[in-house]
Order: sequence, then C-alpha cells, then structure tokens
Amino acid sequence: MMPGALGFDQWFAAQAAQRGLDACGVARISAVARGSYRIRDAARDVPAELSGRLAYRIASAADLPCVGDFVAADVSAEDAAAIIHQVLPRKTFLRRKRPGQGLDFQMIAANVDTAFLVQSCHFDFNPNRLERYLAMAGDGGVEPVVVLTKTDLITREDLEHKLDILRTVTRCSVIACSMVTGGGCDALARLLSPGRTYCLLGSSGVGKTTLLNRLVGREAFATQAVSSTGEGIHTTTRRQLAVLGNGAMVIDTPGMRELGVLGVDQGFDGGFEEIAALSAHCRYADCSHQGEPGCAVRVALENGELHHDRYANYLKLKKESEYHGMSSLEKRKKDRNFGRFLKSVKKRQDD
Repeated sequence: MMPGALGFDQWFAAQAAQRGLDACGVARISAVARGSYRIRDAARDVPAELSGRLAYRIASAADLPCVGDFVAADVSAEDAAAIIHQVLPRKTFLRRKRPGQGLDFQMIAANVDTAFLVQSCHFDFNPNRLERYLAMAGDGGVEPVVVLTKTDLITREDLEHKLDILRTVTRCSVIACSMVTGGGCDALARLLSPGRTYCLLGSSGVGKTTLLNRLVGREAFATQAVSSTGEGIHTTTRRQLAVLGNGAMVIDTPGMRELGVLGVDQGFDGGFEEIAALSAHCRYADCSHQGEPGCAVRVALENGELHHDRYANYLKLKKESEYHGMSSLEKRKKDRNFGRFLKSVKKRQDD
C-alpha cells in the first residue's frame, strides 16, 4: 500500500518497515462481523481469514483484528480471498468493556482520527451516556465531535436548551443536523478531510447509517423506515469502513446498549475536561476529590463552579473504571471482603 492510501501514513509505513513487511502486502480491515473479515487495499476489497499461526498467537479478543486495523495479508491470485498474517500496532483506538461479567476489552475500531458521538435530539438524548462516549474517545486518543441528529423532531427552543446542556458536559465541537431538512449536514461534511478516518458511535436508531449514506452521497448502506415515534430502527449488524469520494473514510458501527468503561486512565481528561483542569490545582497529585484537604475540585463544587450531577457522574465512572481495571484476583478479594462485611452485619442484626 502506498503511503497516504486509506490513511496509511508515514507512521504506519515505519511500523511496517520495522517488522520487515513489504508495504505492498499491507491492507486495511474494512469490515468485521461475527469473526469474519474483509480487507481493502488500493485496488480491491476481499474476504479474509486469520492464518493459523496468528490465530494461535492471539492472547485475548482485544488482539483480534478490528475494523480500521492495518494488517499484513496475502491475497489469492484470483483476488477471491486473503489470509491475514499480522496486525500492525494501533495509533489510536475505540474500545469498551465487553458486555457481561467478563473483564476483557471489546475493540470497536482502530486508527480513528475523529469519533462522531451521535445522539438523537428526541428520545435518545442522554448527557450521562455521552460522558461515557467521551471517556472512550479520550482513552484511545481519538478526537470527539458530538452530532445531534433529528433536529426536525423538536422545536428551536428545545434544541437550544439541549445545546446549553451539552456546553456543561463538553468543550468539544457540537453539530446539530437533520437528514430531513439537510440542516447542519454541510457543516458536518466540511469536517471530513482526505486520508483521515472518522467513526460513528451511538445507540441504535439515532440515524448513524442514514448519516453515512448522506456523506457517501447515495443509499450505499441499508436503512429502515423510522418508527411511529420518529426514532430509527436498528439496522447495522457489522462494523464497516466506507471510503468517501474525497478520500475521507467513515466507519459505521452497530448501536451499543452497554458502554462499560474498563481501566480508563487518561480518558477522563477528555470526558471531564473541567475536572481535569481543576485537578492540576489540588494540593495532592493523587487527590481523589472526595475529602482531601486542598482539593480544588471540592472547592469548585462548593462554590457552584462545578455542578453536583457532573461531579457525581465523574465519581461513578471513575469508580467503575477502577473496579473493572483490577485484576481478577483483586476483584475476587474485594468481592469476598464485601461478602464478609454483609455476613457480619447480618450476624449483628440476628444477635
């Protein structure tokens, strides 16, 4: 792959060279669905599977190729299929805690420059969930942009109220748009630069695929009619990368019901910028902002500079992240200690 093609810049070229890979044998994962892959290079898009050696070396699900990854692959002479031999290091990533009780990551996309965090102005509008998406983007070094869709379903006054709420949640760019009226769509399209990769993140039915079709300029991906409430119906079942006419790339993803954070560290700087800024003025570098003397965050909370709901959600996500980020042994020990505490309380009550 030539430098610049599909986002394969000098950073990735250097990574390939360090591993002795011929850049001509590098392709990009263009789709992932239930363990099957498609890869794309400058000339073709073909189905692919892992080599036996790579599959054997995979230590966790997070090490599997995900959409947006650059991989070393051999394509058959007939361009009918390919074998993936190696995954190049990721410059950025989007990941979440795997749904359920496990402690593993689930990779959403890799090598993304900007994440479009999509929420509908109607029933889906949820600032607390948005904070989770912002933490996800910050964790992976991805620039966030909030996209509010379906502005045609609410009044101008309601829209302004929602925009005011978002200004208390994030300092990142916010674009409000409607696929019905076209309002805001040109502003969003102007953000898309050749050679850069964008990812659509959000719940089911918020209009991600409709938005992607609008950016592509045709009905390239299947959508369904909206429900009687005006909300969309879940359509996307796989993560897929589309290349726009100007050379920008957009990744569409299925809606996410669960958005757990797992061991996020730097991500909170992106999701809670004002708290991160206040933390720099705390007396202690490891301040937990829960009672230590000289805590600038608590001072801002008490004088009204920081909203109580915002602070409470910060503590909730931080606690969740730290808990999920513990090793399995630490987690079992914490659970056992809590179980002993409950038994002691029950015993005292019985006595």
